[in-house]
Amino acid sequence: MVSIGGSNDGRADGRPATGATVPGGRPQSWVRNLRWMRADAGVSPELAKLGVDELIALALEDDDPDGPRRWKAVDALHARGDLETFTEARRLCASDSRVERVLGVDILGELGTPLRPFVDKTLSVLRYLAASDDDVRVLHALLIAFGHLRDGRALPSVIELSTHQDATVRYGAAYALSHVVGRPPDPAGLAALRRLATDPDEDVADWAALGLILP
Repeated sequence: MVSIGGSNDGRADGRPATGATVPGGRPQSWVRNLRWMRADAGVSPELAKLGVDELIALALEDDDPDGPRRWKAVDALHARGDLETFTEARRLCASDSRVERVLGVDILGELGTPLRPFVDKTLSVLRYLAASDDDVRVLHALLIAFGHLRDGRALPSVIELSTHQDATVRYGAAYALSHVVGRPPDPAGLAALRRLATDPDEDVADWAALGLILP
């Protein structure tokens, strides 16, 4: 298809989720893979012993994209932070399978944290995918990854996706913008964040408004 060089069913305040959904109807009134929303970000000794292929297979076995088994495997891949993991994640990003592309993006978003040894190559892969993919869940995952990377070079891609017709994607853009808009904020990025703060989708507007007041 491409050539390339966590869950909560409601709002945090207990009110029903609105607007943003992915295929299958899963609400997106949350940021799927924020570490503070996962039960356990640690890597067990058993998972630490597994190879990259084994961890990827384990992650793909979990049908829930926000399932704890999947994310424990992804956390173990993040902790490896090596070239082999980067290469396999890049391969996943070029897959014909949406599930595999989302996994590849999720791996790249926090690979080798906090040193992020492949951030330049990661941004190249993710920005290409942001311009070429049209799957809502993949685009949402990309935007969350951009937010994790906190690199201003992702800003053009985030601004472009902030006008997407699907609220799930705009929600991801609202999250990402607050992390890549820069300090002092880039004028175009700030304008996009302000526009999203008036979005007709309540969840998108709430997250964008939060991004405007966070330091």
